[in-house]
Amino acid sequence: MNVNEIFAERVYELRVKRGLTQRELGTAIGLTHKSISTIESALRTTSFEKLVLLAKFFDVSTDYLLGLKDEP
Repeated sequence: MNVNEIFAERVYELRVKRGLTQRELGTAIGLTHKSISTIESALRTTSFEKLVLLAKFFDVSTDYLLGLKDEP
């Protein structure tokens, strides 16, 4: 699995675990639901700024989101 796929899978899993829709997550970090959908489909990545916002929002490390470590 490549970094984009790991990132996509982890964002999806964290979002679902919190019971959020793509729209709710997007609103929380300043993206559209379509952007969240393409991230979760591994069709696009995101900026460093949004990566950090996702990490803070989900209270995990950026290393976890990127698949560099397995512990959140």
